Amino acid sequence: MSAIPSSTLEPGWRRYAPLALGLLLLAVLWAGPLPTRAETSFAAHMVMHMGVVAFATPLLAFGLSRADLLPRGGSGRFVLLAALAEFLLIWGWHAPALHDAARQSLALLVLEQGSFLLAGLLLWTTALGTLKPGGMATRAAGAAGLLVTSMHMTLLGALLLLAPRPLYACGDLCSPLSTLTPLEDQQLGGTIMLIVGGSTYLVGGLVLLYGVLKLDASEARA
Repeated sequence: MSAIPSSTLEPGWRRYAPLALGLLLLAVLWAGPLPTRAETSFAAHMVMHMGVVAFATPLLAFGLSRADLLPRGGSGRFVLLAALAEFLLIWGWHAPALHDAARQSLALLVLEQGSFLLAGLLLWTTALGTLKPGGMATRAAGAAGLLVTSMHMTLLGALLLLAPRPLYACGDLCSPLSTLTPLEDQQLGGTIMLIVGGSTYLVGGLVLLYGVLKLDASEARA
């Protein structure tokens, strides 16, 4: 039997590449050294968090979209509900009591990371689903969901960065990177959230917003 030409296989590999990369990233984040390091370092915990919501979930959602596995004609209402759910989960898990508990309990860490994955995946899939196909109002809701998430992640990152003292008991009980004090470790984590989380959702929202404006211009010419 003759081999299938690589040119025939290549489009399929490219189609599923983002999905495979997202799954690989999750494996690196969760099966690598980060979970252990996150027990003692707020910054390491934030790297794991941002890896899930700002990189893995967009890759997974984009991969599902390219593989045509997202429902067509997504609802703008679902996007906004998904954005609200992610807001509540992110801010809730960064409340001092819950955050400290998650860093000291494997079961709660699994629950925290799983909820971040589900919330991020729900938001990105519903936002991208508004493109298949969606009217201007629906697409605008997709853009708004990502942009609002960018804003509240930036705000939370700024609060962590500018706080005058460690906000978490684990800052005193745990041992951060040897060159950092607990406050500096928290500030580094806040900077990571501010830059990575804020910018990823901002870029995604602006891309969807560009699509809204382009659709509006097309309808105006029609």
